[in-house]
Amino acid sequence: MRSRRSAMGPMSQINVVPYIDVMLVLLVIFMVTAPLMNPGQVDLPSVGKSLAPPVAPLEVVIKKDSVLALRDHNAGASEQLVSRDELVSLIQQKQAENADQPVVISADKDVRYEEVINVMDVLQRQQVKKVGLLVQSKGQ
Repeated sequence: MRSRRSAMGPMSQINVVPYIDVMLVLLVIFMVTAPLMNPGQVDLPSVGKSLAPPVAPLEVVIKKDSVLALRDHNAGASEQLVSRDELVSLIQQKQAENADQPVVISADKDVRYEEVINVMDVLQRQQVKKVGLLVQSKGQ
């Protein structure tokens, strides 16, 4: 009776040898075919060099005592002290000559944030294009 019961009962062992054989055959197939496959090549678009060199920005400097200065990096790096009205007219004049010239605002770290926003607001009200903020990286 015991022999009949064990023959009819569930089998509690799995024979994994055929699975290992199949895996080894697949491994050999992949190892042989992988070096023969051609990797896909991506054709990237190319861009010619720009005809015009990049334009150096106009820098609006806000000093500790809220004095404004304008520094034109195209015409040297000398600062010119200006009032807010003179600042707008000078920037508009420079951008009329070269519309692609950006304007960056750099302020001393002790200047109140409100002063920076006020200068930015004055420039934007007068439709000055490409206004940004100049920051110093942590490494410097």
